[in-house]
Amino acid sequence: MKRLLTLAMITGLAFTASADDHKKSTADTIKMAMKSDLRTEKEMERDRNRRPVETLEFLGFKHDMKVVEFVPGGGWYTKILASALKDDGELIVALGTSRAAQLIEENDSLSHVKVAAADSNIYRKEGARFYSLENADTGVKKADMVLTFRNYHNFAKDGRMAMNDAAWDALKMGGIYGVVDHTQRHMEGDNDENRRRFDPVKAILEIQNAGFQLVDFSDIHYKADDELEYEVGRKSVTGNSDRWTLKFKKVKK
Repeated sequence: MKRLLTLAMITGLAFTASADDHKKSTADTIKMAMKSDLRTEKEMERDRNRRPVETLEFLGFKHDMKVVEFVPGGGWYTKILASALKDDGELIVALGTSRAAQLIEENDSLSHVKVAAADSNIYRKEGARFYSLENADTGVKKADMVLTFRNYHNFAKDGRMAMNDAAWDALKMGGIYGVVDHTQRHMEGDNDENRRRFDPVKAILEIQNAGFQLVDFSDIHYKADDELEYEVGRKSVTGNSDRWTLKFKKVKK
């Protein structure tokens, strides 16, 4: 009996060590990706604020996943994700990819990154304040994760619905949809100072209505000194905006 207990303890310790090593390897993979030669000094200066290691770990990112990034913009996250997924995973950028596609074309080290829904159309209807989205079908199936960073606020309701539906269609059952954006006060009306902010409660309800289950939220990007009063581009706020970080899962409707 004593020998069996000893063996059980050793096995338990080995399992714990293995789990810790796996967690550490994920963080280390992201940290190594952050050192990519593609990244500029200006991009690296934002690491402390954007906290990619903590953000991606919270969302459950792993280096062997099939990941889709929506609206990659200039590629701040694309460069990190591409490097982290290069050996064992897959990265696809989709929706509003003109700058990302050019970045991929100009850098051989990004040749493994795929572009989907290249004909998607992000546009503003006449007189509209926010953007609509057409041709959002990515053609991607059974992705492990869809991510979008600080983009949700840019879209009108029809655009947000199209993006959420595109995420649903691209993911496998149980896949993760991670969304990060600047915080707007709950139920506050639109004004010139909150144009690039979004109510997290409203985002949760909309994404749940698309069929997703809210798994968790994080205060990784909580900023106590952002009064949620001013435009995120103001000198007193930029780089220090309060942001919400939400993790959803695709479940059977």
